[in-house]
Amino acid sequence: MSDDTGYKPPQVWTQDEASGGRFSSINRPVAGPTHDKELPVGKHPFQLYSLATPNGVKVTVLFEELLALGHSGAEYDAWPVNILEGEQFGSGFVKVNPNSKIPALMDYSGNTPVRIFESGAILVHLAEKFGAFLPTDTATRAETLSWLFWQMGSAPFLGGGFGHFYAYAPEPMKYPIDRFTMEVKRQLDVLNRRLAESRYLAGDAYTLADIANWPWYGALALGRLYEAGEFLQVQAYEHVQRWAKELDVRPAIQRGRMVNRFWGEPHEQLPERHDASDFELRTMDKIQNTNSAGSMV
Repeated sequence: MSDDTGYKPPQVWTQDEASGGRFSSINRPVAGPTHDKELPVGKHPFQLYSLATPNGVKVTVLFEELLALGHSGAEYDAWPVNILEGEQFGSGFVKVNPNSKIPALMDYSGNTPVRIFESGAILVHLAEKFGAFLPTDTATRAETLSWLFWQMGSAPFLGGGFGHFYAYAPEPMKYPIDRFTMEVKRQLDVLNRRLAESRYLAGDAYTLADIANWPWYGALALGRLYEAGEFLQVQAYEHVQRWAKELDVRPAIQRGRMVNRFWGEPHEQLPERHDASDFELRTMDKIQNTNSAGSMV
């Protein structure tokens, strides 16, 4: 068996240190910590260790939505984990998430500290704890969980599949790009057909289904993911576009996108979040930048 580069797999695979690619320095075929490093702990009941990638944004958006509803018990500290520097392999992080992926959460709100890893598990844990964004009636709950787990199963084809080979692989390869492009467009069509039927993914109410899917597919539809909007012709999915734009203006989503971000425009970055007031300085930066730009016209 060989691909369009002429590569023929060996009988027994061994790691090639020179395999290249953006993440080659941190990818490895074994688990466990690579160094000793304890995690910081702040003052709030929830300690989040994450990064503003789509999987991380799901959780910070939910926290901000819960706080916006008045659930003061959902206050949290958010600590950045720089995955390009291998911080996810520190001993403290591995204790919270043995899979060494962000996000990871410690819940200190009860008598016994609880660790939760995998973004979907964190969303369900918080939604059940605060009784929000996960409907209780059987049919709508089932619909919400179905779209939540659809995202958990589908996004790896978008991220590790399409995103990797389209944006991060050391050289373009036709077969994997064609294969994963076809799948991502099929996924967009799945969402588009559903959103033609209802305002939100689970029906008339905004739920975990939207919170989980928007950081991936909303960002993709808005041209923020992999710079692939034109390539995928995302504007053609009109109902996904409507949904993506409607959610994009929610204040909690705008705040959640900022948390644990240390790239992009300065006013969109909040590397650490420890209090709601942390957003105020970024808002002032945005106002000042807007005023400065206006004065130059």
